[in-house]
Amino acid sequence: MDESRLEHFRSLLIAQLRQSTEHIREDQAAALDFSDNDVKDTVDLSVMDVNKELALRLGERESKMVADIDQALLRIKEGAYGVCARCGQQIDERRLEAVPTARYDAACQTIIEAANGDDEHSSL
Repeated sequence: MDESRLEHFRSLLIAQLRQSTEHIREDQAAALDFSDNDVKDTVDLSVMDVNKELALRLGERESKMVADIDQALLRIKEGAYGVCARCGQQIDERRLEAVPTARYDAACQTIIEAANGDDEHSSL
């Protein structure tokens, strides 16, 4: 992959990193904002607990995305970006446009998901 394409993907990843970081901040703030001062009954308390749990889980998901982005940026730095970690073949740029953090080409991703029983919700 030439340097201009790598720079394009680096820019995409950095934009995603900024967005994910902002979402993490918002999710954490939302989780902290839930207080039980205005709780009237157990139903209100239950709803508040569910909302707090949801905000924390969204933060966890975004944190995983940040880790994936960091790994992709590291692969760019090391010269391994766009190369399938399983078979060593080039990952199609259309796939990288759709999933800039992709570590596997489409064929290997399908095999990995089939082996893990993730067929129903393929990430291709």
